[in-house]
Amino acid sequence: MIEETLIPKLGVVTDIRIDTPDVKTFRVVGLDGEKPFIHVPGQCAMLSIPGVGEAMFSITSSPTNEEFMEFSIKKCGCLTEWLHKMDVGQEICIRGPYGNAFPVESDFKGRDLLFIAGGIGLAPLRSVINYCRDKRENYGHIDIVYGSRSKDDLVDYREIIDEWCADKDINVYLTIDREQEGWDGHVGFVPNYVKELDFKPTSTAVVCGPPIMIKFTLAGLIELGFDKSQVFTTMEMRMKCGVGKCGRCNIGNKYVCKDGPVFRCDQLDELPNEY
Repeated sequence: MIEETLIPKLGVVTDIRIDTPDVKTFRVVGLDGEKPFIHVPGQCAMLSIPGVGEAMFSITSSPTNEEFMEFSIKKCGCLTEWLHKMDVGQEICIRGPYGNAFPVESDFKGRDLLFIAGGIGLAPLRSVINYCRDKRENYGHIDIVYGSRSKDDLVDYREIIDEWCADKDINVYLTIDREQEGWDGHVGFVPNYVKELDFKPTSTAVVCGPPIMIKFTLAGLIELGFDKSQVFTTMEMRMKCGVGKCGRCNIGNKYVCKDGPVFRCDQLDELPNEY
C-alpha cells in the first residue's frame, strides 16, 4: 500500500471553479474517468506538473463522493501559479493518499462538533464537514465558524450559503476582518468571534487556518473551558515529501507527514513560535 502511494498516476482536470480572486477548486479523475484512489477525511495528495514541481494539498471533497476528487488551491507560488493557468481537459500527476485522518469513526462519532476555519483553512475542513453531513445520523449538533479578510475571500461562499446555511441541523457563523460595503454580517477576527459566541465546552472542536489564527483560537477555546484533548487541527501546509525524508515538517518531536497532518492538540508537546 505504501509503495502504491509513491507511484504517480495520471489524472484529468474535469472542472475548475473560481472561488476567490486567488483560490480555485480543481476537480480531478483518473484517465479511466474514475476517482484516482480511496481516501478518508483529512488526508492529502501530491499533485505535480512534470518540469514545474509538486506539492502536497488537502483533498477537499468528501470520501462519500465516489466520482471524483477536488482540491481547493490558493495561488501562492510557482507550482500553484501553473495550476491556476490550467484548463479543463489538461492532465496532471497525482499520488496518495498521505497522512492520517480526522477520527470521524471514533472520537467524533456521537459528539457535537464545532468547526472553526480561517481563510483557505476551510479547504481541509470541507471534506470532513461534508462527510459528517452525509452521515448525519452518526453525529450530534454541528456549528461552523468561518472567517476571511473580506467577503470576496470567503472560499466556497455559495456552497456555504446555499447548502450549509440551509441545513436546519447546522449553525453557520460567518465573519470578515474589516467592514465592507455590501456586507451586513459579523465583522471581526475569528478567535474573538469564537469567544463572543461563547460555545460550551461539550463539543469536539476542529480548527484550521493561518498559524496565528490557530494559536489564538486554541487559546480562546481554552478560556471557554475546552481541554486540548477536545481540539483537533491539521497542519498539512508544512508537508513536502510526504514520507518523512526531507525533515521540513517537524514540529517539536513530531513529523507532520508521519504523525499527522491531523493532530489532537494535546499531542503537540510544544508549539513552535509560528504556531
